[in-house]
Amino acid sequence: MLELLFRKKYFYPDEYKKTVFDVDFPSLKEKNIKNIFIDLDNTLIPYDIHKADKRTLELFDNLHKLGFAVFIVSNNKKERVKLFANMVKSRYVYSAQKPFKSGFRRALKKVGNPDPKTVCLIGDQFMTDVLGGKRMGFYVIVVDAIKRDSEKWYTKYNRRLEKKILKRLRRNDSDFYDRLNLQEKR
Repeated sequence: MLELLFRKKYFYPDEYKKTVFDVDFPSLKEKNIKNIFIDLDNTLIPYDIHKADKRTLELFDNLHKLGFAVFIVSNNKKERVKLFANMVKSRYVYSAQKPFKSGFRRALKKVGNPDPKTVCLIGDQFMTDVLGGKRMGFYVIVVDAIKRDSEKWYTKYNRRLEKKILKRLRRNDSDFYDRLNLQEKR
């Protein structure tokens, strides 16, 4: 069913990591990545938390020192995204409508419309982040959700679809599934 709506290649992230803190950002520089687009909810903070903790502040400080242009790209409302983005001294796009391209295009425009191959998108959902990022031609890293019990009903629905995608990847492309260690994805 999902293949009827979207091309299979759009569900293949480039990497899987347990958390955003496990991403090897210096190696992304070596891959000519210059722009980091990061999802907010359940990638950086849970839905029910509004402020960045010390570890997250240090992560963003490090990203800026490495020379990345960093954007928070979120489907959430302006107030929440702006508050967090200001804390981590980064630009943002709210109401991004991921997986549609419009929010990504807004972020790209703010960076001067770079080549999509220089953008890495990091997020926790296959149906919004992986699908949207791959449709844009970004390098995509999927991470585990931080706290699933506070997710909204539509995110819970997306998680059901994500389980089907992961099962299909395991069945149809076990080498890829094993190489990315997707059996660990929760």
